[in-house]
Amino acid sequence: MAMELKNLLVIDDEAPILEMLEMSLASEGYHVLTAESGSHGLQVFKQHRPKLVLTDIKMPEMDGIEVLKRIKTMDRDTEVIVITGHGDMDSAISAIRHGASDFITKPIRDEILMLALERAKEKVRIHQQLRDYTENLEEKIEVCKVELKRAEAELIKNERLASIGETVAGLAHYIKNILTGLRGGMYMVNRGMAGDKPKMLQDGWAMVQRNIEKVSQLVLDLLQYSKDRVPERSMCRPNDIARDAMDLFQEKAGLHGIVLKAFFDEGLEEAYTDQEALYRVLLNLISNAIDACIFDPDTGKAWEVVLRTTLEEQNGQGRLVFEVSDNGTGMTDEVKAKLFSRFFSTKGGQGTGLGLLVTQKIIKELGGEISVDSTEGQGTTFTVRLDLQTPADHAPGVDER
Repeated sequence: MAMELKNLLVIDDEAPILEMLEMSLASEGYHVLTAESGSHGLQVFKQHRPKLVLTDIKMPEMDGIEVLKRIKTMDRDTEVIVITGHGDMDSAISAIRHGASDFITKPIRDEILMLALERAKEKVRIHQQLRDYTENLEEKIEVCKVELKRAEAELIKNERLASIGETVAGLAHYIKNILTGLRGGMYMVNRGMAGDKPKMLQDGWAMVQRNIEKVSQLVLDLLQYSKDRVPERSMCRPNDIARDAMDLFQEKAGLHGIVLKAFFDEGLEEAYTDQEALYRVLLNLISNAIDACIFDPDTGKAWEVVLRTTLEEQNGQGRLVFEVSDNGTGMTDEVKAKLFSRFFSTKGGQGTGLGLLVTQKIIKELGGEISVDSTEGQGTTFTVRLDLQTPADHAPGVDER
């Protein structure tokens, strides 16, 4: 892409201006193609397909507006900058309406021209990124569909799913929400570029990125839930894993006025466990705790999320304990009863209902257990307990449960 943005077509019927622009732009590192008429310019464009075009408006036979319209018909992502005479604002406005990236007036000043080219190049980059994201989204949707089919078969086999129709309907609804968000973001991006509205462009692009992240999370949850996984254990420091998980949410929590607190048992030094799986569990629980505060209708609270690690002993067996607490919206007994049900979510259209199910599955694979204590309007505490294990417990011939 960087090399493509160095190719530039300049169209002007005045040879001196054409030569001057060619020399000036070449000195800035551009590979300049030239044409002395609109029709010649279209021929050069068809042959080389540059992403940047600079054209005069006032030309005989075919003016710059017509050149602009024909180029946009051939490649809508090509950015065209038009050159107008001083005071000829009507032509400049007409060019913008037909999709011109920018306009500059004669006599041409180098700094103005370079600024216009940089803006045009940025628009080309955004078009390419948006196209790449859209293509990647389609691939992810296909992966999601494949994994959904695999998940359905596995869920039925293990009695994890009561109804295929319920599953498909729930996920289809979630994907539909994502696609709606993507269309809205793309609309804002296009409006922002067409109307030279940076704020709209920025907000639209942020919307596109958020919804692409939702697709990625959905695919990840489906993969995690549909496949049996043998833990990959190694010696690690549970407090460091907990600290890294907490640090990841500092910015999000701060934006919503939520205080994150951590209390780590200093006697908990090393443990033999799957650090990636444990990290995923803590991310899910901390994220849910923050959401419970964000969705809390009681805005008078001083919201906080607390993560504790402790080392306890029961019947001579050491256990790792992780507690994630919040003082957010809390849950009714009815919600708690459904909490680990398949595809149940307290977040409405913003959740897939797979997060806690995946969390519970990971914890069971690690040989642990998870419990929840919650009071509506007061908050929730999730507690994870994992038996302390050693490499000897997982030597060949030892059954891992």
